[in-house]
Amino acid sequence: MSEDIEIKEQKDYIEKVKKINQDKKLKYTILTMGCQLNENDSEKLSGMIENMGYKRVQDTNEADLVVFNTCCVRENAEDKLFGKLGELKKEKQERGIIIAIGGCMMQEKHIQEKLHKSYPFFDIIFGTHTLHKFPEDLYKALEEKRKIEDVLDIDGKVYEGIPIKRNDNLKASVTIMYGCNNFCTYCIVPYVRGRERSRKPEDIIKEVKELAQKGYKEITLLGQNVNSYMQSENKTKREEEKYTFANLLEDIDKIEGIERIRFVSPHPKDFTNDVIEQIKKSEKICKIIHLPLQSGSTNILKKMNRKYTKEQYLELAEKIKREIPNVVFSTDIIVGFPGETEEEFETTYKFLKEIKFYKIHVFKYSKRKGTKAAIMPNQILHEKQNERSNKLIELSNKVQEQYNKQYIGKQIQVLIEEKEGKYYKGHTSNYMMIYVETQKNLENQIIDVKITKNEQNKIIAEII
Repeated sequence: MSEDIEIKEQKDYIEKVKKINQDKKLKYTILTMGCQLNENDSEKLSGMIENMGYKRVQDTNEADLVVFNTCCVRENAEDKLFGKLGELKKEKQERGIIIAIGGCMMQEKHIQEKLHKSYPFFDIIFGTHTLHKFPEDLYKALEEKRKIEDVLDIDGKVYEGIPIKRNDNLKASVTIMYGCNNFCTYCIVPYVRGRERSRKPEDIIKEVKELAQKGYKEITLLGQNVNSYMQSENKTKREEEKYTFANLLEDIDKIEGIERIRFVSPHPKDFTNDVIEQIKKSEKICKIIHLPLQSGSTNILKKMNRKYTKEQYLELAEKIKREIPNVVFSTDIIVGFPGETEEEFETTYKFLKEIKFYKIHVFKYSKRKGTKAAIMPNQILHEKQNERSNKLIELSNKVQEQYNKQYIGKQIQVLIEEKEGKYYKGHTSNYMMIYVETQKNLENQIIDVKITKNEQNKIIAEII
């Protein structure tokens, strides 16, 4: 069955469920775990569910339909899911609510087995490759009064035309590709989201243009490895026919109404010169680059299968700095990877001090069943992971505070996103959060401000 026909079928199921729900005033809630890709998937789920006649609420006690969109990157996500499911058992018994569980975790056999054994009161399980079929799954659960399990172990397809209900009316995320081919030894993603599949450029550009027409100012392009966008699809094409991530950035840069472009996450091994050049010449692409390092030790990077050395990463960062002098970096670091010695951790610490990242996202290594790192010797104790994590977080806070202080007295543009107490707050293009006190209504505007002070990492500014 073609992708277009399958989406048409799902829209028919949306109408069928809507008819069942007519005049019932039903409510739903979604609990999203994980990354921005999961957030984007939840927006698609919301789009389908609201078209079926449900109204969103935050409190699960009010909901007739509870959807879990799970992530399996970190071990504590499992604990969170099972804890929430335990809380819902009484609601299921008393009110007969529908419980649907989807996302990455459902692609893992041992999680499915645990649900059947300990939480058999669920109604629907769906995987990362069958999210688009949620209307059909829900229809069958309602009509046939039986458990629906809709998980595929093969790579999924790319489906266009799924309804979407976004959480924001100013900033939007746009997925440009699915899956990953890298197989880092600590990461379960390639096993649960499959191999890389890129959306067609024309479909992405169409979506961004529609967002611009609706008044969106900022978009974030999403992918497990955005630099490798279209690489799989380009393999059989002649050189002049190939379309790359740099081409996509250039085309989106031309869309009127979009004022900021971000992207996550790139992989250092695929960060090409044409992408650097496009960032350099664009006024819309934000000059903060998230460049995941994971470790400052070449030995650990090799064990992680990251395919670059510390020296190669530094060379890339220096090249980007030369070409884009005002660039800012953020990064991801994993502490406590199996076998990481004190010396290797200190090498990472010194490397982070040298590059002076604006923001360091620190993650404690989490053993994931099915990955190569899970069976490596010398697993690090949680106490040692906590100690190393705290040291890097302290470093990150210090560097960020120093960076923020250098902006006092300077002018900068801020995209105001919301009001918090007496302040309006929003981000600069380099992702500083700015607070502005004023009586004017500033929401959804890009304004010029002058930074006046930094109070406990809260950057205060006044309108110019």
